[in-house]
Amino acid sequence: MPVNYQTPAASQLKPVRGVRLGIAEAGIRKLDRKDLLLIELAAGSRAAGVFTRNLFCAAPVQVCQRHLGGPESPGEIRALVVNTGIANAGTGEPGWLAAQATCAAVARRLSVVPEQVLPFSTGVILEPLPVERIEAGLPACVADLDADNWFDAAHAIMTTDTVAKAASRQIELGGRTITITGIAKGAGMIRPNMATMLGFVATDAAISQAALARMVREAADESFNCVTVDGDTSTNDSFILIATGGAGGSEIGESCPEYALLAESVTDVARELAQAIVRDGEGATKYIRILVEGGDNRAECKAVGYAIAHSPLVKTAFFASDPNLGRILAAIGNAGITDLDVNRIRMWLDDVLVSVDGGRNPAYREQDGARIMQQAEITIRVDLARGDAVASVWTCDLSYDYVKINADYRS
Repeated sequence: MPVNYQTPAASQLKPVRGVRLGIAEAGIRKLDRKDLLLIELAAGSRAAGVFTRNLFCAAPVQVCQRHLGGPESPGEIRALVVNTGIANAGTGEPGWLAAQATCAAVARRLSVVPEQVLPFSTGVILEPLPVERIEAGLPACVADLDADNWFDAAHAIMTTDTVAKAASRQIELGGRTITITGIAKGAGMIRPNMATMLGFVATDAAISQAALARMVREAADESFNCVTVDGDTSTNDSFILIATGGAGGSEIGESCPEYALLAESVTDVARELAQAIVRDGEGATKYIRILVEGGDNRAECKAVGYAIAHSPLVKTAFFASDPNLGRILAAIGNAGITDLDVNRIRMWLDDVLVSVDGGRNPAYREQDGARIMQQAEITIRVDLARGDAVASVWTCDLSYDYVKINADYRS
């Protein structure tokens, strides 16, 4: 079960003008499960995305990147199609053709062109995508299209997730109510840049393409690129930001005064989704926030945060509620900062000062550390004493169940 997270009720997920969603059971890998999602966008809608940096990126990622920024890019996106069960990664040219065929099938159903369709897949790598099952499931998706289907859509994109992840906000902008709603999936193979995750956030604000591209990068850097479950970067990671313009009003550009508030709200939604992924990390029993401050720059703060978050020794100690906190110091020393003065570092567990002057705080008591380690949510705070930069990383512990889930994933 996730750590202190519950899927919002369907009524809490606000419809976005210009977006309709339809779900089907297509039997892509297993029967009797919602595994196909179609998102229809109104004419004039725009989209921008950030994707995995894994060089073995999946065919749908490659097709999305081409449709969003390639020479044949149509300038507007009219649909997204998402399948679970099969990742269509490690499938070579047949996988590329399958992703294109999926776009063509959607385009025929919605009377748009294939280049206006973005495909997404998640699931088992190295297995062919059964396009014929997707095509057979599309009529049911089309029949199910509805603006209020965000709740069901969040469930339709799950794989090893134990709960669906969704979030929604409404803000006032230029005298108009702007809605921002998003869904995400992910529980394992989660590491920055990005993770085995799919994230889709839509707003009915009117946003220029340049501003949208900047906004999605900024949101990703403050959310999905701040989480890690197991340190593995997947082949299919995709985070898409959609702007339909359905709320009306003037187009928001990068220099508009409304940009900052809208970007902040989009980031808030993305951050909530990203943290939900960590809370639902495979086998997770603890949610851990790592705050690194006093850095020379944000990059080195992030490096220290990830060194702690990726350490199996640190993560297993948290699972066991064992205050073997020297493991955290060892991880900091492995962060790759060559001129780090470890004798100036301080480290806290919540409000308990554990380490000062390169060693154990003389006032630290083992029972205080043990008390904090029993909590479901814990903050590790590290002061590098090198400057003013700050960064946060969110992770979880590493339990027996993580091994079981991944050992049995294909069975």
